[in-house]
Amino acid sequence: MDTAVQTEARTATADRERIATAVVDVVLIAGLVLLGRIEHGVNPIAEPVASLETVAPFVIGWAAIAALAGIYTRDRPVGKEGLRLTTLSWIAAANVGLMLRASALFDGGATWPFPLVITGFGLIVLLGWRAAYMLYRSVTN
Repeated sequence: MDTAVQTEARTATADRERIATAVVDVVLIAGLVLLGRIEHGVNPIAEPVASLETVAPFVIGWAAIAALAGIYTRDRPVGKEGLRLTTLSWIAAANVGLMLRASALFDGGATWPFPLVITGFGLIVLLGWRAAYMLYRSVTN
């Protein structure tokens, strides 16, 4: 009986970690894109539809690639193996987002050097928070 309860508790913890990881990822990606809009002199609150249209390609790209890569189906989405998988997934997701943004489906474009900026800063943000969380978890355990 204790084994079943422990297994259920581990599963619940893993599910919470997966959901929390996904939420943090999406919030950070959206925040990064919105920060870019602010840096270019656009107020995201004054133009909510345009801001959503700017964020959507990258969130869609991330959701699609993360699902294909199985980032959130792992027992531990944050860890050493998760960092490598996140790196590869973000590079792919940024490219999907850039293609969507450059398409007729969304307003905007992907002119040089924006692909480098979104890919580089996306890697910094996604890997940075994961590394910080791994450090926090190692210190508290």
